[in-house]
Amino acid sequence: MRRTARLLTGTALAVAAAGAVAAPAYGGATGSLEVYPSTTVPGGQVTVNTTACGNGGSAAGDASAVGAGLFTLAPSTHENDAIGQFRVPSSAQPGTYEIVAACAKGGRQVTGDLNVTLTALSGQVQPKGSVKTGVGGALGPDPVQTAAGLTALAVAAAGGTWLLHRRARGDGI
Repeated sequence: MRRTARLLTGTALAVAAAGAVAAPAYGGATGSLEVYPSTTVPGGQVTVNTTACGNGGSAAGDASAVGAGLFTLAPSTHENDAIGQFRVPSSAQPGTYEIVAACAKGGRQVTGDLNVTLTALSGQVQPKGSVKTGVGGALGPDPVQTAAGLTALAVAAAGGTWLLHRRARGDGI
């Protein structure tokens, strides 16, 4: 019984010591730098935020890797975030860049990735041309189909008017 107690006590102390050693390392790594949008084109505006600096905390941001230089993250009322913005230079080359922020108090450093591409994402492309809805539209590319559609509408309107006129006169329809 005494041997079992020593074994359990030794195991508990080893686990507690391992937890105490690991806790500072884990505490220093909490929080991250969120980059939005995470993929952008040269000349795009980027917003970064982090909760790693605590309530009311601020940070110094560094986007030198992409060529944007230093920027400031200021305290925000939204979930204790520190928020900052920078513009990606129009001369930026495609690739993935590390954006860094260092908290003003405590010196905690967090990083996030920014992906620069030469083409906009499919959700950001502006539409061009006419809408493909079947027969065509008034501004569609095929005037023959547009004329056929207008003719069909005119015949339907004339037929409807004729039927309503006969019904109003009492011709038995």
